[in-house]
Amino acid sequence: MTPNKTASAPAPASKASWLALAVLLGGMFMALVDATIVNVALPSIKTSLSATESTLSWIISGYALTFGLALIPSGRIGDRLGHKWVFIIGVGLFTAASAYCGFAQNDFDITLGRILQGLAGGIFVPAVGSFIQLLFQGRERGKAFAIMGSVIGISSAVGQIAGGLLIQAFGEAEGWRWVFFVNLPIGIAVALFGISLLPKGDAHADRSNRMDWLGVLLLSAALTAVLIPLIQGQQEGWPAWTWWTMVAGGFGVVLFGAWQVIFTKRGGSALVPPRLFSHASFTFGSILALVYFAAFTSIFFTLSILWQAGLGHTALESGLLTLPFAIGTAIFSSQSSKWAAKLGRSVLVIGAVLMVIGLGATWLILNNVGINDLNNWMLLPALFVAGAGNGCFLAPNVQFIVATVENSEAGSASGVVQTMQRMGTAIGVAVIGSILFGAIHKDQIRSAADAAAQFKTGATDAMLMSFILAVVALVLVFSLPRRIQLHGAPSAAPSAE
Repeated sequence: MTPNKTASAPAPASKASWLALAVLLGGMFMALVDATIVNVALPSIKTSLSATESTLSWIISGYALTFGLALIPSGRIGDRLGHKWVFIIGVGLFTAASAYCGFAQNDFDITLGRILQGLAGGIFVPAVGSFIQLLFQGRERGKAFAIMGSVIGISSAVGQIAGGLLIQAFGEAEGWRWVFFVNLPIGIAVALFGISLLPKGDAHADRSNRMDWLGVLLLSAALTAVLIPLIQGQQEGWPAWTWWTMVAGGFGVVLFGAWQVIFTKRGGSALVPPRLFSHASFTFGSILALVYFAAFTSIFFTLSILWQAGLGHTALESGLLTLPFAIGTAIFSSQSSKWAAKLGRSVLVIGAVLMVIGLGATWLILNNVGINDLNNWMLLPALFVAGAGNGCFLAPNVQFIVATVENSEAGSASGVVQTMQRMGTAIGVAVIGSILFGAIHKDQIRSAADAAAQFKTGATDAMLMSFILAVVALVLVFSLPRRIQLHGAPSAAPSAE
């Protein structure tokens, strides 16, 4: 009997599946744009709300922290209960938190709103990869993940510009509120279409396997304890409590690790499976994820503060400043997976080298060009090179790190790596913010020229730290395997910035 060669061929995805993908990516786009769109709004928020420097750091770091902390548990909950309603509830919470941010009246309001936004983003974004696995098969799955990668690249390209345009349109004083209000129609549309288009039957995990809620609590407390003094320390003058809190945070991380071992031995599904770190390459790769994201995401914070608060440019001009980086990222990320298949790890090395060159050149320009001569055109080539490096690195990096563990551990490993990326963003902005604002002495500012000089000094020091972090990331790249098998699994999905 002749076997049917086409029997195992996957059925093509329906029109409804592609419509569902559009809804999912609409939600992801909203969450990822919010990671960058707010950078150009920071000086306006500071003026409008009389916000402190630490609040500006919390607006970025708080979002990244809660986003990262929610990724793994929300993915597990979606596996147990179904990703549809986890996605819809997360989008609804994100939309409500956006409205809260838009109506903020003080430091507390805007900080709390951003923390809730990050939490909500971390709740619904993991469902995107899970639904792609459910809705598509074979080559169509790879195509869906490629589209997802393009959305990630585009979101980084439009965030800063979109923020600048909104503030330009609605005014420097209150236009920043529309950076958040713009999410309302998008979020409502995504939630409503999600209810009708997303399938229900996507829960597949063993529901008898209890969640590691104590692990979530320990990790959240430990990372928060590390982050609080990093953000508040400079403003408070680094009193003793900041150092003790960081020590407590470090102890909390150790305690979390010990609990993961205990929970696993009891037969539970640990938040971060300890066996992953028996692979030295995965351990170094996870550190790479943290360090790399600390290096590149913090530069938007630095340049936005310098360009607007220091040099007096508009939010739109600040957005245009970082456009070369975004364009470089978008162009090169569209080809990075193809290059990774041909070149292996070399594509990450090239990306990290270009990032080092770009950030190094940016630092040299800030350090050597006079304050009155500094302009967008001088930074354009350096930022484009850095963006090109980011494009080479951004899409394939999770795949190479996850390839250091067994296939059966790929899902857990991918969640850990993406959480480390978010933690890198949070810690990077906290550290960079301390360096940047540490160089500014308000009692010595008597004119616009004094302010510009101090902000330039702070930005130069901050960019040097970003450059150093990029160099460390370059070294860590060599801990990863030279070649891997690329495919359309969740671990192969591009990482969200």
